Amino acid sequence: MNAVLRILAWLLAIALVALPVVAVLNGWVGAERWPLAKLRVHGEFERVPAEQLQTTLLPYAKAGYFAVQLQDAQHAVEKLPWVESARVRKQWPDVLEVSIVEHKPFARWGKGRLLSEQGRLFAVPHGLENAPLPELDGPDAKTTEVVELYNDSRALFAAAGVDVRKVAMDARGSWSLALNNGTEIIVGRNDARLRLSRFVRVLPQLTRTQVPIERADLRYTNGFTLSWGTPPPATKQTQDRT
Repeated sequence: MNAVLRILAWLLAIALVALPVVAVLNGWVGAERWPLAKLRVHGEFERVPAEQLQTTLLPYAKAGYFAVQLQDAQHAVEKLPWVESARVRKQWPDVLEVSIVEHKPFARWGKGRLLSEQGRLFAVPHGLENAPLPELDGPDAKTTEVVELYNDSRALFAAAGVDVRKVAMDARGSWSLALNNGTEIIVGRNDARLRLSRFVRVLPQLTRTQVPIERADLRYTNGFTLSWGTPPPATKQTQDRT
């Protein structure tokens, strides 16, 4: 028992000596000692202003080499409008290193957001409000599926000389498309690619007339319905022939 008491006494004595030292050391290290004076940026980026990046990281750099909160600094950089991902590190004795990957816009997503080439959603930055991008929409968890149908449908309609301007999935999983010639296509929930393929096969025959197709409803087992628009006005050459 005496041996146990002696060990406890020694541990208590060591703790009483060590704790003040640790407290002093923490205060000294955290009191803006060894400030991070240099910012080194890696990665190809064009839209993130260097001044904005410097302003964002300055409060963290002031904490010093040992006290800087790298995770917090990284989160702050990733909140900037054009940043898709970032990594913040430190290098002895006074360097703060930042690696940045910028968003590369692929399409619009609903209202007020863009979808990057990496499948990330982000707010529309200033200057891209009217950028000519395809329009996609759907539940946020379904971005991959929407992009896949967009790419597949573009390949299908390319053979008919038409491009796909918009693809949307509603909350129930029902698909709709808009073509660059103004045609709206209601696809439905099931067999979207099969229904689109069936429609594209007969599209050249349907477009031989001068009457535009305003709307095509493909939600039928063995066919579809069409809504026709107004024929374009006759040209002068056509009038002369009549």
